[in-house]
Amino acid sequence: MDDVKDKYERQPYRRCGRSGLLLPAVSLGLWHNFGGGKPLDSQRAIFAKALDLGITHFDIADRYGPPLGAAEETFNRLLPRSLRDEVVVTTKGSNPMWDGPYGKGNSRKHLLATLDRSLGRLGLDYVDIFYLHRDDEDTPLEEQAATLDHMVRTGRALYVGVSNFSPERTAQIARLLRDLGTPLLIHQPSYSLLNRRIERDLLGVLEQEGVGCVVYSPLAQGLLTDRYLEGIPADSRAAEGRFLTPDRVTPEVLAFVRALAELASSRGQTVAQLSLAWALRDPRITSVLVGASSPEQLEANVAAVDRLDFTEDELATIDRAAKEAGIEA
Repeated sequence: MDDVKDKYERQPYRRCGRSGLLLPAVSLGLWHNFGGGKPLDSQRAIFAKALDLGITHFDIADRYGPPLGAAEETFNRLLPRSLRDEVVVTTKGSNPMWDGPYGKGNSRKHLLATLDRSLGRLGLDYVDIFYLHRDDEDTPLEEQAATLDHMVRTGRALYVGVSNFSPERTAQIARLLRDLGTPLLIHQPSYSLLNRRIERDLLGVLEQEGVGCVVYSPLAQGLLTDRYLEGIPADSRAAEGRFLTPDRVTPEVLAFVRALAELASSRGQTVAQLSLAWALRDPRITSVLVGASSPEQLEANVAAVDRLDFTEDELATIDRAAKEAGIEA
């Protein structure tokens, strides 16, 4: 690893909502590439590069694999315990994890059990952030909030968050948690140049409630990269139908990505770097989550922080190209 003094200067750290917690502008997600069947040496190299680049925030979920739970087990193998206090480790619950009526959802019964299983796979006494991975309208929101509060009070988690909640339900659970004395720290939605829905209402709710925002899929599962400038590569996720289906790669979207490539080139960036910088242009975005299949790819993505400024003309160019592609906020 690089010099300790240098690694924390590689990228900016942003305050998460109205909390005392700082997160790096670019964080590492373990959704892809950290399951079983991947070479451990490759995973270790990516993790080491993340630390060298000042990435202190690692986003995981109970379901990430395959198989289920494998990403948590991999992280257990990668994290030196001497660095535990230098990193923020997250996991999530809500997902179907085992058979029977208690193996999924946001009941107190399931959430406490799945978190305890996650802690066992991670080899940790607590996680820094525990998320409800999605809302569960069959479970009273009061029960969901009370369970998150219990996790903090029993030392299983330092902070709590939600993911994929509607603006209305986010506001409701934030108020419930505030009344319980355990503030909602963070929301994790999908956000990218191809998916701007959170600009309508959610970001306003988060700002009002003092909640941070870390976004996933800021590169739209790889579509917002240089790989698709000439169409769908044979070895891509879109070609395989894996998390990105060919029907999403329309001529209009490809024209939009090519317009981004032209602008990115004028800024000295790749399409991916421009897309990450664009997501971070809004101070309400605490961090963007990126995946990585190699240390080099991760380093290239983190380089997005070298140019986070946008002129009004550049933003107008992006918005015009998006409108022509049928992409609206």
